[in-house]
Amino acid sequence: MFDFGTEEYSIEEQELIDLESGLGDDSIAELDFRELTLDYDDYTLSDPDFSDLEFDDYSDIDAPDLILDVPYVPTDERVVRMMLDFANLSAKDTLYDLGCGDGRIVVAAATDRNARAIGIDMDPMRIAEAMEYAGNTGVEHLVDFIEGDLLEVDFSEATVVTLYLLDHVNVLLRPRLLNELRPGTRIVSHAFDMGDWKPDKRMNYGGANLFKWIVPAKVAPVQEWQTEKGDTCRVELQQKYQRLTGKAWINGEKAILKSALLKGNLLELIVQKDTNSEPESLLKRCKGE
Repeated sequence: MFDFGTEEYSIEEQELIDLESGLGDDSIAELDFRELTLDYDDYTLSDPDFSDLEFDDYSDIDAPDLILDVPYVPTDERVVRMMLDFANLSAKDTLYDLGCGDGRIVVAAATDRNARAIGIDMDPMRIAEAMEYAGNTGVEHLVDFIEGDLLEVDFSEATVVTLYLLDHVNVLLRPRLLNELRPGTRIVSHAFDMGDWKPDKRMNYGGANLFKWIVPAKVAPVQEWQTEKGDTCRVELQQKYQRLTGKAWINGEKAILKSALLKGNLLELIVQKDTNSEPESLLKRCKGE
């Protein structure tokens, strides 16, 4: 469970992190929470009894005892660079490429963005090729390659993760990505998605499908705050990945939960006493690891 701060914010005044461009600060005016629903079903609020929701406990999934057998198919260099663009990779980031093959994504991250990059692959021949490629390119000081199993190797320091695996492998990795990466970490996958964890964005480039997720924080199920007018707002939430649904009260009376949006480590709640009243909003940022 992540601990959110208790400060109340005005959306018009508060400057927060723009997770789309890394971990740096940017104005809230540029933060469009609504882009989370691009190309997918609208994340509308739940029925009052939450009967429309199904939740997965992805924190307790045991990794199977198997060897990931993913065929080696090199990514086109143009798609590699588009993946880095899609991830908004910068020199401040640390990229992990899971299933790095010959290291072309790792090397491109270092040469084009001056970013720290680590490749992981279980094929020693590919690791050798990747190390040679990095040496020939002159970026060995920025990159590392690890021979190991994707279900076991530590990649928790990543701020960007890239994937070109298979659907079922992405699903096997999903619990680790959700539980071990920091909220706000960007994940970009070429060709394959994450099952019922819908991407925040998707795009097609030259026939290649790219998917992007922003790792969501785990939100406490009850949020309470005092408005400037002295009203007490209470929201009870249920979460599935970045989707939030719930109920709201103001001064103990049933209210309207107009919006409940989560993007990485940013939480926005908007409640109203009724359709004619002025909405009250709360913006919070995740604190801690």
